[in-house]
Amino acid sequence: MEKARLLMKKLKIDRMRGSYCAALLPFWLSALLTVTPSSHAAPSYNPVITPDVGSLPYKMVDGVKEFHLIAEKVKREFAPGYVFDCWGYNGTTPGPTIEAVEGDRVRILVTNRLPAPHAVHWHGLFLPNGMDGVGGLTQSYIQPGQTFAYEFDLVQHGTFFYHPHADESVQIAMGMEGFFIIHPKDGEPKKIDRDYCIFLHMWQIPPGTSKPNPNAMFDFNYFTFNSRIYPGTSPVIAQKGDRVRVRFANISMESHPIHIHGVSFLVTATEGGQIAENAQHPTTTVNVPPGTAKVIEFVPEYSGDWPFHCHKTHHAMNAMEHNLPNVIGVDQDAVEQKMSKMIPGYMAMGTSGMHEMGEHAEHMPAPKNTPPMMAGVGPFARINMGGMFTVLKVRDTITDYDAVTGWYEHPPGTVAEEVPTPE
Repeated sequence: MEKARLLMKKLKIDRMRGSYCAALLPFWLSALLTVTPSSHAAPSYNPVITPDVGSLPYKMVDGVKEFHLIAEKVKREFAPGYVFDCWGYNGTTPGPTIEAVEGDRVRILVTNRLPAPHAVHWHGLFLPNGMDGVGGLTQSYIQPGQTFAYEFDLVQHGTFFYHPHADESVQIAMGMEGFFIIHPKDGEPKKIDRDYCIFLHMWQIPPGTSKPNPNAMFDFNYFTFNSRIYPGTSPVIAQKGDRVRVRFANISMESHPIHIHGVSFLVTATEGGQIAENAQHPTTTVNVPPGTAKVIEFVPEYSGDWPFHCHKTHHAMNAMEHNLPNVIGVDQDAVEQKMSKMIPGYMAMGTSGMHEMGEHAEHMPAPKNTPPMMAGVGPFARINMGGMFTVLKVRDTITDYDAVTGWYEHPPGTVAEEVPTPE
């Protein structure tokens, strides 16, 4: 179709008005007959996996991939039983992943069901200025109840994302974001077996409430992978020997150094494009600053259940409260006895660390809709983690990735265990 488009321009055919020179029509038809079939006639890529979210369906309309994105209030379950009042797209935060192929023409219908004006920016994409999605600058705002159409050709491939450019300090803080993945028209240079998308976000939600506070600048207490907290995050699953790609995106107010145990990976791309092979370097932690995407690739060689988390220590916990006194090493026995007389069930905690918060999670009273700071239970004991934490599950052989459940069964003699203490 590109060859035909160039020929139409050369012959001064105005395809927007449908007018053309009848004398030149035979030449145009001849050119069309020799054009290679469009790459979007059938999916030519391995779809990405966006855990706990999924991808946005489309329909073909006159040769254009048409998507319908709905900006609206959503209820998002961060972990089982803990639901929060967020904003997002098509019933979820982050919004569903948009997938297409380099060379496609896309039309994205955006319907605004929010109580505020809206506009959607396509972060990192090269497109006409009037399609860039900045309210007031490149377009009028999408008012509540209105639908706007964004239409443009995809002239690049890579990992991109979408987010509001209308009162973004509020709308982004409420959870409005999503991936925009453009697959290369000529296929991947290396076969990718598992291709994951994980959006990093952080929130300020006062204990006992359900609505994020968009006015927060520093004191965040929830940190999420695809708007989920551990133990509600889905695992990343791979077979030993698979080539795994993970795409991270972040438009929160802090950077997130993501660390994965058991593997070493290469940082292969950003939202700006592919990194040259001679500039890629091995690491086990990748920092994802605000407004960026980072893409990593690795081939797992060791089976097991490997931690996968943000390495800012408070980001791997839930419902963090920072206005607390430091009681490390403080004898609180007398305080607990006195307080329990006034508040039945009172527990003095923090003397020897935060692990007590996890150990007593089931018995410790907490405000409604407020999960324990550390809530996951592993095969040996409670896992003192939450927030931006999940598990990379690597297995020797997998016949059905969706059926991989349960904990890794360690071969005999491969688990650390107690031995006599040296004298």
